[in-house]
Amino acid sequence: MPENTARPGLRVGDAERERTEALLRTHVGAGRLDLPEFESRLDAVYAARTQADLDAVTRDLPASPPAAAAQRPQRPQKDLQRAAMWAPWAVVGAICLVVWLATCLGTGSVQPFWPVWVIGPWGAVLLLGTLTGRHTPCWLTPGGREWR
Repeated sequence: MPENTARPGLRVGDAERERTEALLRTHVGAGRLDLPEFESRLDAVYAARTQADLDAVTRDLPASPPAAAAQRPQRPQKDLQRAAMWAPWAVVGAICLVVWLATCLGTGSVQPFWPVWVIGPWGAVLLLGTLTGRHTPCWLTPGGREWR
């Protein structure tokens, strides 16, 4: 509910109406209101002249949505960063293995396993970064230009 409930006769402006609209939108997202009811309440919000009019629109709703619904877990972002770090390694490793296998089949003999020199060190660096939680490239950090 808006914070001016102590003075119900107080006139409201666009800022209070927009705050109430945002509150109604969160309740729609939480499943407390369906779209037709939201639209009728929204009409009442923009027709409201006083704080009492706005309070009447939100009287049967909780004052604020639960904090858990407002926060998104941070874990998926880390998973996306980890996938973005490992995906190029897997693609390049697969290409190296295909080239090595084609070379072996083309020559008719087993060649030295040279892809280990590409896959090994790069994978070791990525594994170290994954285990320690550091070394996220700058293009994957929100602020950019920093290694973490």
